[in-house]
Amino acid sequence: SWTSAPSRRPTPNPARPDPTRPPRARGSPAKVPGAVSLRPEQDYTAPMTWHLPDPDRQPEFYRDVAPKRLVAFVIDTVIILALSLIGVLLTAFTALFFFPLLLAVIGFAYRAVTIAQRSATPGMQLMALEFRTLEGQRLDTRLAVLHTAGLTISFMIPIIQIVSVILMLTQARGQGLSDLALGTVALHRSAVS
Repeated sequence: SWTSAPSRRPTPNPARPDPTRPPRARGSPAKVPGAVSLRPEQDYTAPMTWHLPDPDRQPEFYRDVAPKRLVAFVIDTVIILALSLIGVLLTAFTALFFFPLLLAVIGFAYRAVTIAQRSATPGMQLMALEFRTLEGQRLDTRLAVLHTAGLTISFMIPIIQIVSVILMLTQARGQGLSDLALGTVALHRSAVS
């Protein structure tokens, strides 16, 4: 119930509905001032504090992201190649017999772990890029593994990689196929901070 002490702010009783608000229809989501629902089937009751920036109103988030992603990819590929060559040396050159597989496994682990930890690979960090979800959150382990799996599949089927690159170059947010499927985007880290 509401308290009547003049020095205290009224506090609602959770067992009793607020008499000043109209009753809510059974099964309808609770309305919270400032809350934004990105997916109508889900109930977002907490106010949203961050959203995916609009490329027209906030272009600094997306400026030159596609070429920076390419440079980051080259940097990461060099690091993966170096790690794979160290693996060859550690196996007394027997890893040369399955070097493409070793390269794929190290590359997958490298990308998945680094994206899960910092939402960016070391190459992306050097280029001041990071991945974010549509809600503005950093990628968690599940999304990092799925994003890396999407990249790996696109390497196995080159037409998918070509379509992904075309999408990155032509879309306002610079999203590739994996980004569109997972609801992620690469942004300038300096603009996010």
